[in-house]
This record gives sequence, structure tokens and C-alpha cells, in this order.
Amino acid sequence: MNITLTPSEIHAYLKRIGINKIKNPTLEFLSEVQQAHIHHLSWQTVDIFAGRPAGIDLQESVGLILQGRSGYCFHLNGAFSVLLQSLGYKVHWHRAGVQPHGEQPRVNSFHLGLSVSLPDEDPTVERWIVDVGLGGMPFEPIPLRYGAYGPAPFTYTLMSSSVVPGGWRLEYEPNGPSKGVDYDPEELTTLEEFNPKHEFYSQSVDSPWHNAFLLRQRDAGHSYELRGCMLRTHGIEGISKTEIQTYNEWKDVLAKQFYEPLVNYTEQERREMWDRIQIAHEEWKKTQLN
Repeated sequence: MNITLTPSEIHAYLKRIGINKIKNPTLEFLSEVQQAHIHHLSWQTVDIFAGRPAGIDLQESVGLILQGRSGYCFHLNGAFSVLLQSLGYKVHWHRAGVQPHGEQPRVNSFHLGLSVSLPDEDPTVERWIVDVGLGGMPFEPIPLRYGAYGPAPFTYTLMSSSVVPGGWRLEYEPNGPSKGVDYDPEELTTLEEFNPKHEFYSQSVDSPWHNAFLLRQRDAGHSYELRGCMLRTHGIEGISKTEIQTYNEWKDVLAKQFYEPLVNYTEQERREMWDRIQIAHEEWKKTQLN
């Protein structure tokens, strides 16, 4: 990794996620930073939906955060890895692959995985999995030791990967956005192999994110997903869905729930997004009547 944040950039990044004080690089602080990152920076496809996808160069990904914006896996884990390294953590990049429901496991470099070495924290754990770029993110670091982690309904199971020798697999709870994710243990030194994957995700009409306005976010007790104008909330009490019916309500949910005020877009551009979302939603509702 050839980029390190300046002290002022570190403070600005931490302030962006609600942290005011730099602490020593311990497991406790790692957990605090991961939770804050996941809570304040949603996984999202807003720029892809708008036809203005940001690149995944590390400097550009960090810039997104410092400018009050966000992104998806390559941006979030890329920027997070720079922040952690700048805070004194030893960070490792891994190629990974997310398994959608109904499909097979894979490691295809469509996801950037992270692990952190903390040998002094627990003699039985060499590394910790940190991932702020998954749609169904674990809220805390997970020790690279097979087992189940997290309270219901957000329990994650770490196991051996069946698709890559020596790799590991993180499997979501049943109502997660996908089945799980597999990681290759090889440590990468550049992000070059992810560039064509990002190009496909952000520009191809065959991308699952083509024409998808989607944001996902977590806190300690709930996960939230905004797909177009449908807000899905999942917690111990179950799953609820709310249809957002007005432009102002939509903007409020984006800003207050997802910390996404669409700062990179003019008022006219925001309204054009909302109009596209409304048209697509009405078309979707017609299909539900058939």
C-alpha cells in the first residue's frame, strides 16, 4: 500500500464517521472504528445509478469519504484499509467473491477482502477479518478462527472455504443480502485485478447494479436497506418494509438514516433520480399484480 494519510486527513476521516480522538491501534479501537464506519458510511450504488461512478484508486476512494460521500465494496474497503494502516494497523488485502442466494460459492475478485494482524491481542488469533464493504457487514471484527459470531439475528459463521485451498468463508444469517463470501488467503500487493471488475459493476448493462438505486447500512441492532423507494428494516423483532411516497421523505431517509445527503448532486439531479425511481417502482408494482 503506497498511500498514508496525513494527521489532518486522519482526523477528517475519523470525524466523518463520528470519532473525535485517535487512539492506539488496539482491537478495542479497531472495533470502534469498524462500527462507526459501517454506521456512518453506507454501502451504496448511488453514483452508478446516476451514471457517474467513481474510480477505485485508493486516493480517489479516500477522497469520496472526505468529501462527504460513500461507495461500494472497492471504495469502502480500499479507503478503510488506508485509514487503518495510517492508524498503525497491519492490513492485508485479499481477493474474494460474494455468493448471491441461489448461486454457487466463488472467489472471482468481485469483492476486496481485508484482514488485520493483531498478534498481541490474543495469542490464539493471528488475524481478524474486518469488512466494511459488504452489503450485510459484520458489525465488529471477527477472529480468523472458525465458529459462529454475533448475536441473533446477525450471526455469522466462519468456516473453511470449499472453493479455494486454505481460504475461509463467512456465511450470513438466512435473511442477509447474500449467502456468504469466500476469501483467498493470498495477500495482494496491488488492486489492479479489481479494476476490470469495477468497470463491469459500474458500467455494464449486465451488472447487478445497473439501474439499481441501493443503499445498505448497519447499527448494533438493525440492518437497513433502501432499494429505490422501499425501506427494509431488519432486527430481532423481524423484518418490516416501508414504501416512501414523497421526494422530501426520501431525502430525509437518505440523510438521517443513511447519512447520505447527496452532496455531489444538484437539486435538479436529485429530483431526476427520484423521478426515475418512481417510474421504476410503478412498473415493478404492476408486475406484482400479474
